[in-house]
Amino acid sequence: MRTWLKDIRLMKKATQEEIAELSNISRSYYTQIELGLKTPNVDTAKKIAVALGFDWSNFFKD
Repeated sequence: MRTWLKDIRLMKKATQEEIAELSNISRSYYTQIELGLKTPNVDTAKKIAVALGFDWSNFFKD
């Protein structure tokens, strides 16, 4: 699970649906990303990062 991603989203008081919509992806895909089941491609990582205000490369760090 990407707890850091969920923590950022909750601090922004945003739902998974809202972030998915801002990122132009489905809510189910966003949920899989947040759970760590999927890793987004660079373009999607950048969109999520812009929506939540963090460095997109966080998705690819150990």
